[in-house]
Amino acid sequence: MAELFSISGLFTLGMLVLLQAVLGFDNLLYISIESKRVEEDKQSMVRKFGIGLAIVLRIILLFIVVNVIKMLEEPFFEVHNGYVDMAVSGHSLIVLFGGAFILWTALKEIYHLLAEPDLEHSENTAKSSVGKAITLIVVMNLVFSFDSILSAMALTKNLWIMSVAIIISGVLMIVLADRVATFLKQNRMYEVLGLFILFIVGVMLVSEGGHLAHVVLFGHEVHAMAKSTFYFVLAILIVVDVVQGRYQKRLLARQERMQEKAAA
Repeated sequence: MAELFSISGLFTLGMLVLLQAVLGFDNLLYISIESKRVEEDKQSMVRKFGIGLAIVLRIILLFIVVNVIKMLEEPFFEVHNGYVDMAVSGHSLIVLFGGAFILWTALKEIYHLLAEPDLEHSENTAKSSVGKAITLIVVMNLVFSFDSILSAMALTKNLWIMSVAIIISGVLMIVLADRVATFLKQNRMYEVLGLFILFIVGVMLVSEGGHLAHVVLFGHEVHAMAKSTFYFVLAILIVVDVVQGRYQKRLLARQERMQEKAAA
């Protein structure tokens, strides 16, 4: 505990909070999308309660991971044939299933945006219970937090510092969750950008899970997507969305001017 209040301890705490904030951005996107499925007056409660419960479970997960890290990294299932080779561990299985679920969620929401003829009606229709939404938020929060806990363990072995960093980052998520959800609701065009960012996150997690499981498909080894590649793709998506948005506004303004001239 004394190490927490030392200069090095406070510096490490700041680094961990920053790390949790960066890694938690995609988590906030998922929370905003998932909470949209419940009644509008319950969405804020779902986000806050889900994150709060996830903070408690994340601290419990921290203590579990510290004590069973070696077991999670040891393969418990292996496949070796001429087509597929893999050595599945607990860590790789968690990351693989988490990434696959995020991919499925992103694709389903993208399809829903394209297939739904009445966006206003779709937005006001609840498609999920409060319990189900909170459960999914908690589960995915734990999936997202698994790698962040392993990253934190690389910076420090002090459980107090890691626990306080988890609590601070969780409180920040509670504060920002409603703002992110409100922003996406008021700027519907950015919802598509958020879904594609979530899709890339899913791809990154699946590739990381395949790498952790040492998956080899038809002689080709699966490599984890580099974080630099992820941030580069993320930057490209944002730039394209901003340019397309401005270009669309110019086209609409030009169309309005032509209609005004025609009416005159």
